[in-house]
Amino acid sequence: MKKLLVVFALLTAPALGWANEGACGQVAKCDPVKVDLNDKPSLQRGARLFMNYCLSCHSASYMRYNRLGQDLGISEELVEKNLLFATDKVGDLMSAVMPKADARAWFGTAPPDLTLEARARGPEWIYTYLRSFYRDDKSPSGWNNTVFPNVAMPHVLYEWQGSQRAVFKKNDKGMAHFEKFEVEKPGTMPPKEFDQSMRDLTNFMVYLAEPAKLERYKIGVYVIIFLAVFFVLAYLLKKEYWKDIH
Repeated sequence: MKKLLVVFALLTAPALGWANEGACGQVAKCDPVKVDLNDKPSLQRGARLFMNYCLSCHSASYMRYNRLGQDLGISEELVEKNLLFATDKVGDLMSAVMPKADARAWFGTAPPDLTLEARARGPEWIYTYLRSFYRDDKSPSGWNNTVFPNVAMPHVLYEWQGSQRAVFKKNDKGMAHFEKFEVEKPGTMPPKEFDQSMRDLTNFMVYLAEPAKLERYKIGVYVIIFLAVFFVLAYLLKKEYWKDIH
């Protein structure tokens, strides 16, 4: 009986355990973020942010507009009216508005496709990155990022967050480490509201990287129920086979 319980626990552990959403790489500390793919209002707000502020330069070339609408509960009429900036067909892939040649000329590099970014980087990395831009006069864009040093991307949401300065301190070995941010100019959003908006955008990008998760969560419940019923039947069958020996 104990052996059967151990086997059952091992079988169900992947489904019951919390998923590891990815590491922060070389970053000393990444801020935690709550990712909830069942929170459709958050996903819808994140989709609106992505379309308005990310899709101008970045593409999401593995996602179609109509698939996004179906998963997030947005009708095709609303998708066509509010989300189609780079195309006029709801069945098209989500391509960037800016041509790659222009992006290379202006930023020195073509902005990456963001479809799988949440899987490659992890949601904590993305959430922290979006909130970690600071003023840097030495940078061509005037901005830098503590999570991605010398990034070519400017801070497109600076009006919301405001302007902040990064404070670095040197350790005993003379290496500079990020310590904190100091606000230079407040933005139009209170800090908590801006953080919530970046959480919505991160939540959407996690969905974008793996839309099948929405279905997998539903299927997982039925798999757990099947394993539980099968475990009981298997145990009863084992008792029947071994009753004469025991």
